[in-house]
Amino acid sequence: MRIDVNAFIGSFPFRRVGGGSGAELRIAMARTGIDRAWVSHLSAIYWRDPTEGNAELYELAARDQVFRPVPAVHPGLPGWETALDAAAGRGVPAVRVDPTFYGLDPRGPELEALVRAAAARGVPLMMAVRLEDGRQRHPNDGAAELAPWAIRHLIRSDPGVRLIVTHADREFVEQVHWGATPAESARILWDICWIWGPPEDHLEHLLRTVGTDRFCFGTGMPLRIPETSVAKLDLLEITAADRAKIESGNLG
Repeated sequence: MRIDVNAFIGSFPFRRVGGGSGAELRIAMARTGIDRAWVSHLSAIYWRDPTEGNAELYELAARDQVFRPVPAVHPGLPGWETALDAAAGRGVPAVRVDPTFYGLDPRGPELEALVRAAAARGVPLMMAVRLEDGRQRHPNDGAAELAPWAIRHLIRSDPGVRLIVTHADREFVEQVHWGATPAESARILWDICWIWGPPEDHLEHLLRTVGTDRFCFGTGMPLRIPETSVAKLDLLEITAADRAKIESGNLG
């Protein structure tokens, strides 16, 4: 089983990106051997109320069971608890919050309230460090990248919260991991889409030092080419059991 935790439907406001429909994701999944995909709404990340994309995610998952919705929650808007309860009631694998895109302080009371609420409901929080390389971002794309200290703060805000962090590179992972306690690190999963493979072998290094239990498979498609994440695993010298952990086993 290969599960992509980091896929998107929808359009991107700063450049033309194909592949943002369920049908197009299905084609890419078949091409790369992905059995299931956790899907977020790319357009909604930039909307005033990102929860307005949740209905489309739920409809997609209802039509095709290879997709699992990762609905958004904006703790700075009224009614966010209702959106979180709806997500938890549907048994979603995670809910999405991107504080820098929402204009929220990752250390602020809104995020801390969401962390406590998500922990109480047993729902992991997913967030992206970035969506694009800063060198190619549009001048109007002003959202700051998530900082390592933000992840350390959030994981310490409640002993029951679990985080899935996407689009992090080696330096980011190391700053968080080595600055956290083992118990805190055990509640963070990192997707591999932004971690370099050969010739730098950043992924191999992290698997050896941080541990295979802390990583999961993600592509970032359609913003990123899904074959890249598959190739990184193909080029690793790891056991079949460890690869299976990354591709699905670590998701619990």
